[in-house]
Amino acid sequence: MKPQLTIPAMIIEAKKFCFTESVFDNNELYGITDGKAVGTFVEHKFQYTLSEKYEIVIGSSAKGIDFPALEINTDIKVTSIRQPQSSCPFKSAEQKIFGLGYNLLLFVYDKIDNPQTKTARLNFVNCSFIEQHRTADYQTTKSIMQLLKNNANQEEIIAYLIERNLPADEILLTQLAEKILLQPPQQGYLTISNALQWRLQYGRIVDLKEQINGITRIIGND
Repeated sequence: MKPQLTIPAMIIEAKKFCFTESVFDNNELYGITDGKAVGTFVEHKFQYTLSEKYEIVIGSSAKGIDFPALEINTDIKVTSIRQPQSSCPFKSAEQKIFGLGYNLLLFVYDKIDNPQTKTARLNFVNCSFIEQHRTADYQTTKSIMQLLKNNANQEEIIAYLIERNLPADEILLTQLAEKILLQPPQQGYLTISNALQWRLQYGRIVDLKEQINGITRIIGND
């Protein structure tokens, strides 16, 4: 009987996966320039690797994230180092301040095609586990924390959120300001651009040098 997957086990397996894949000559990805196709390939291969060893619940498009079980609650993000970003479903403007509502397992690769062998290598240059409370927008949370430090009131917080063009109506902005005063957000480390789908950018995670509680650097920046 296979053991249940845990987050520590997933992190260990992610590190092994990165090292294994970084030296694997892959003929299926040769010539592929579509980042979404590469990402889907990596996600499925990692899911399969885990399912061979652990009991896991794999999400569907309807469930929204790759590992929806409450004890894991993690989505896989795979992106090229050339432009480390991806999209994710927009649920509420609240996500930009308080986080996405789930953890992220981020794989960042540098894809190198070999014309002689007609194979590709995915050299994983960074892999990080980002706990959900660190998945908010960096600048937004940083500014809100500074406003609170300066004893900002509800009207001043609403004014700031309007200034940031947060996709929310007046009622939601008021609710967010009340929640911010009662439950101050923690510093996020993503860059989240407003769109019909959130555009997540991971440059700050990739470049991170210091140890941050809630962010596990699995490989990279050693």
